[in-house]
This record gives sequence, structure tokens and C-alpha cells, in this order.
Amino acid sequence: MRQRELTGIHRYLLEHGLKADGRPDPDAKAIHESGELDTVFTETSNGKYVPRSIFIDLDPSPIDEIRTGEYRQLFHPELLISGKEDAANNYARGHYTVGKEILEGTLDKIRRVLVRER
Repeated sequence: MRQRELTGIHRYLLEHGLKADGRPDPDAKAIHESGELDTVFTETSNGKYVPRSIFIDLDPSPIDEIRTGEYRQLFHPELLISGKEDAANNYARGHYTVGKEILEGTLDKIRRVLVRER
């Protein structure tokens, strides 16, 4: 991941009193009771918080960086979606061939997240 992206993620964690794995930091101020945490994060059944985000990229490299990086335990693996190859900056290739292969599975995951958040 690029340094700027890490800084953004790190800032969200600090602002919301969470550690890099999504668990509450006992040394942080008590922000959990205010409800602000639920704006950006969703609490799992085991008390861990995951960002309300879905990462999608046809190129597997950026998503693999998240899967193996410092914040890999923060993100739900089901919400990290990648193709097998990128579209090589070609709109038609991304829209009609490579992107079309992952479209239905991606839409299904988005629907599941929306239903779960209701």
C-alpha cells in the first residue's frame, strides 16, 4: 500500500480508538458509547470492528497488498474483491471481458452487505 493510504487508515483507527486488527484500544478515550464508531465501522459478533468498505479491482496486486499488509486483519476478506488480470487501461476490455467475469459475484457481495446493514 502507498504511504498516503496507510496514513488515512491509521488516522481512522486512532480517531475511533481501534488497534490495527480492529479491536478496541483500551488506552484510547471512550468513543464507543457515542455511536460515532458505527458511522465508519461495523462491529462483528466477536467484538472486532471492520471498515464499512468494499475494495474492488480487476488487477489483483493492489488487493493483495491489503490482504498481506499491516492492516490485513482489519478488513473482512470477503470484501476484498479482485480479478485475475487488469484491463490494461482499456475501457472496452474492462467493461466487456475482464470486468464482466467478476461483475455478478461482486454485485452479490454488495447486495449481501446492504442487506446485513439494514
